Amino acid sequence: MGGKVKNKRWLKWLLGILGVLVAIAVAALIFVNVYIGKSKPLIEGEAAVAILDSNVTVVRDDIGVPHIRAETDADLYRAQGYVQAQDRMFQMDLSRRQASGRLAEVIGADAVDTDKFFRTFSLRDAAEKSWDGYDAEAKQVLEWYAEGVNAYMEEAKESGDLSFEFALLGFEPEEWTPVDSLTIGKFMAYDLGGHWNTLAVRHWALNEFPEDKARELFIEYPEDAPAILAANKQSQVKVAGEFDASVIPPEFNGSNNWVISGDKTASGKPLLADDPHLGLSTPSIWYQMHLESPEQNVSGVIFAGIPGIILGHNEEIAWGVTNVGPDVQDLYIETPNPDDPTQFQYEGKWEQAEVRDEPIKVKDAETEAFEVLVTRHGPVVSNVLYEDEDPGAVFSMQWTALEPTLELQAVLNFNKASNWEEFELALEDFQAPAQNFVFASTDGTIAYKANGRIPIRKSGDGQLPVPGDSAEYGWEGYVPFDELPQSVNPENGFIATANNEVVDDSYPYHITDFWAQPYRYERIAEVLEASDELTAQDMMDLQMDQKNLYAAEFLADMIANVRNSTDEYNEVLALLEEWDQVDSKDQAAPLVFHKWMKQLPETLLGEQFPDDVFEMLAGKNHITDEMMRNAFAGDEGAWVTEYGGLEKWLVDSLETAVSDIEEEQGSDLADWTWGEHHQLTFPHPIAGASSIFAAFLNPDPVPIGGSNITVQAAASTPEGNVNHGASWRFVADLADLSSAYHIVGPGVSGHLKSDYFHNQVDDWAEGDFHETEIVEDVKGSTLILKAE
Repeated sequence: MGGKVKNKRWLKWLLGILGVLVAIAVAALIFVNVYIGKSKPLIEGEAAVAILDSNVTVVRDDIGVPHIRAETDADLYRAQGYVQAQDRMFQMDLSRRQASGRLAEVIGADAVDTDKFFRTFSLRDAAEKSWDGYDAEAKQVLEWYAEGVNAYMEEAKESGDLSFEFALLGFEPEEWTPVDSLTIGKFMAYDLGGHWNTLAVRHWALNEFPEDKARELFIEYPEDAPAILAANKQSQVKVAGEFDASVIPPEFNGSNNWVISGDKTASGKPLLADDPHLGLSTPSIWYQMHLESPEQNVSGVIFAGIPGIILGHNEEIAWGVTNVGPDVQDLYIETPNPDDPTQFQYEGKWEQAEVRDEPIKVKDAETEAFEVLVTRHGPVVSNVLYEDEDPGAVFSMQWTALEPTLELQAVLNFNKASNWEEFELALEDFQAPAQNFVFASTDGTIAYKANGRIPIRKSGDGQLPVPGDSAEYGWEGYVPFDELPQSVNPENGFIATANNEVVDDSYPYHITDFWAQPYRYERIAEVLEASDELTAQDMMDLQMDQKNLYAAEFLADMIANVRNSTDEYNEVLALLEEWDQVDSKDQAAPLVFHKWMKQLPETLLGEQFPDDVFEMLAGKNHITDEMMRNAFAGDEGAWVTEYGGLEKWLVDSLETAVSDIEEEQGSDLADWTWGEHHQLTFPHPIAGASSIFAAFLNPDPVPIGGSNITVQAAASTPEGNVNHGASWRFVADLADLSSAYHIVGPGVSGHLKSDYFHNQVDDWAEGDFHETEIVEDVKGSTLILKAE
């Protein structure tokens, strides 16, 4: 009896303790909820903003897009800065810090190597040098925008309403400056701009492999440059080391865009579509807005931290871009002076490099000394590839984006252009990164231009590092603006680009040999050629198209070669043979095909590269695709022959792919689906620190179709996380530019408690577009920014 009493007391105490713990947990959750909710953007009522000259109206529509209406451009850009900061202040601060190499100040020692990388790549330095080139009007806009950001920032600091991420990391944002906006612009050029890592890997390969194997790793082997080949072998720069390849942008930060003349549309007016392919994250890289003053009425997207609208439409024109991807980053093999490593050989003499002190402040640690050396060609980048006390040769990098450029000036002029002539004039200031612009206007004009600075080289074609000690190498200007690839009102009635080759052999200048695989472009062209009654809905459907033309080229030959070698995979091969070659989420065949294709370079090449060099190797499937084409034609080449032949390579790769699938989804083919593996995630930058953060900040994964080679771009990690694709989808019908169709996943706001934080995740997955109007009576939540 006494034992029962004791047990009841113990249970009572336990329940009491649990009750207290639950109460504490509930109280903590309530506190956290209330604390986080404090910084939720104010979207209704009034807010006093002393910097304004007159009141500004901000209407957020049903998906959260802010429509800003002001009496002057000054107040319009101030309000744009204020509103962006409401929704995205933490993202804006993180972006300028990353591009400036200042993350370690708030994150700690783990970010020091990243800071060294971006200090070396000199984005902030290039932004500062660009400022002087901007005209007075553009400088004024950047200053107005900064005033708006700072007005919100000061208000949030005073009221304790900065978003929770600042409290979590224990810092407050500094004053915003115009150069911060320019630095974020330079980061976009970095994200879209060059092949320096490919040059470094080719240099390594020439010194590690016999010539026949090294040759097959090039898109086009530089037969006519024996001196450059010799220099790469004579002066070896160390590449393999401890390089973190995660700082390299995805190799095909690309996009789709197209424009169609009225001759091929149901309305008789042009249609334009654009979907830039970038990283998919929470919050989105894009911020969708509508800006209106007596001088402009423009709608579309911009990077958080920058004024204006970079892509979109006004009342008379629409425009969009894809990445040209030209060779705009060259590596030079520099010879340092053994007695003074800040001097480098040039034309028989030692030439002093610029030495830039870049001390890196580190949270809770000592400031770390760091120097950036800048030769006549550009910064020395070898120290971000490896650490070596006494290098015999190093790489410096020349890059168009490190020169003063005027992209934001171009953007501001796009917004007010009314025809192709005015738009093309504005394009002269859009210098880096080089972009394929498509354009349409209500007067019926459609146009295209591959725009930006594309170097003309004294010698070589940008495929290999060149000697830095000779005046025979380097750049001698850029492709003249009037000679950049261009088309206006073509006879076939449409223009499309998908990072594909945009010139033929008759074009007199070198752009690159590293074009994207052609399958997205071929599918777009196939659909556009098939109809003369195209509609905006057809354009939206095409942006969600999952037809796989990659499989159409290779799969039959792959299957035939495996069947020649073994009957072990007959069931899997039958699955592939019955496939309609659509990358739909509910089918098993896309899973097998993509696993197999991604395994091919791993099987053939992976073991002969150090891990970090293999990660740096861009275009792995380009290389193995060409090896397969040659092998199917009877020429197996050095790599395939050494491995044991085409059939062995294909069978071994399929074996690994099937084994991976069975481990993930079981051995029953009936249970396999592409969507079980291929899932949309939109990760938040802080979510990786804790599963608790991930649960709150990341949306639930969504199974989706498409892939890296379909028009519905959805590239994934080896684990299947879809982290790269159409960061914004846009369709404009020039018959009525009072509205256009958009999707920005996962949503407009970067605030956890906002209704617009993850409200477009399912829309992105399903292709449900939203119509955004640029009329005066837009309905939604209205905030009046009151001038004082």
